Amino acid sequence: MASVDPMTARADVSVAVDGRVTIPVLLRQAAGISPGSNLVAYVERGRVVLEDRDHLLRRVQDEAIAAARAAGVTGSVTDSLLEDRRAEAARDAVGDAGKAGENEAGPE
Repeated sequence: MASVDPMTARADVSVAVDGRVTIPVLLRQAAGISPGSNLVAYVERGRVVLEDRDHLLRRVQDEAIAAARAAGVTGSVTDSLLEDRRAEAARDAVGDAGKAGENEAGPE
């Protein structure tokens, strides 16, 4: 079997009356598509794109991380949320301690 370059694999396909399109074997091989593959279909700039679901997930995650870094975000969202919650809890503790001191002093 000849090796297929995934960057140059091309084929003409047609749409059947019922809307089905058969992906030719050379394209399936070049893209690593096998029976049972989970693909996501979407339109991008007027083109129909088929992308492996796991590949799409990794790509979107990588793009989100790159965008966050470009925006100056460092660390994880979880760490940031925990830090915010700890600061809020510390403020609440100081406020509660102040209220308890007021109650002990009684009326003047």
